[in-house]
Amino acid sequence: MTLDPSYLDYPKRRHGMDHDYYPWSDLRARAPIAWPGGKKVAVWIVADLEWFPITPADKPFRAPGHMQTSYPDYRHYTAREYGTRVGFYRMLDAFAKVGATVSVAANGAIAERYPSILRDIVAAGHEVIAHSTDMNGTIASGLDEDTERALIAGSLDALEKATGGRPRGWLSIARSQSFNTPHLLAEAGLDYMCDWVNDELPYRFHTAAGDIVNLPLSHELSDRQIIVNQQHGVDSYVEQMLDAYDLLAGEAETYGGRMLPLNVTPYILGLPYRIDAFERLLAELAARPGVWFARGDQIVDAAGI
Repeated sequence: MTLDPSYLDYPKRRHGMDHDYYPWSDLRARAPIAWPGGKKVAVWIVADLEWFPITPADKPFRAPGHMQTSYPDYRHYTAREYGTRVGFYRMLDAFAKVGATVSVAANGAIAERYPSILRDIVAAGHEVIAHSTDMNGTIASGLDEDTERALIAGSLDALEKATGGRPRGWLSIARSQSFNTPHLLAEAGLDYMCDWVNDELPYRFHTAAGDIVNLPLSHELSDRQIIVNQQHGVDSYVEQMLDAYDLLAGEAETYGGRMLPLNVTPYILGLPYRIDAFERLLAELAARPGVWFARGDQIVDAAGI
């Protein structure tokens, strides 16, 4: 069996990705990044603050963590609501104990239903980034471009109304995009997105509507992946995050500043038998002299790309 000739003649086939968004590059060969204060590793915490409608939408796909049992699925609905009622406030206390500022990826529905949470986030010095309208607001190819444009605008408008500031960053549900998403995000005036996970440092993304920075938010380092999907204990999660930090700090000695993204979920880590381990993780990171707890907007600005 031979390949179709059109495969070999594909006009964008080249070294690296087959697109014009950015050139391929070796992480070790780039100009080194210097974080403020000579810090080695920017620890970027992104807490997902989500509202799941009790009736899930299965098109273009069902969001991870959505309702599972027959309608009305109060078991999962109230477990998710636990994150906004209880778990997230435990996280806010944990961040305050070590003086960490973080990014909070919030659905627009959070602004409409629980605006006081967003006011507390901003008052504590944290950043709010847009995370669609609600957990039915998924994006994938095939979604009408005007519908996607309206979804992005609806999320940004709701969050701006509640916080007084328009978000600079965007995280899609399940990090999923259509072919239109990058240019629609740039068109909407966003400075960065978090959906492409093929790197450990920010890089510039070229679109027809202008440039946007991609700030990679690793799925493999998320609490959902490690604790829920892989079913590791919370102590193992902590150990893995510290191992990741140690390796990155070692690389920083030679190659310049590195980034450790921690994607956390209030209804997962905010539970009473897990929050103490999360607090221990933050304390151990804070004790390392090379750590810079940074929001996404601060990392993008400091990277200077």
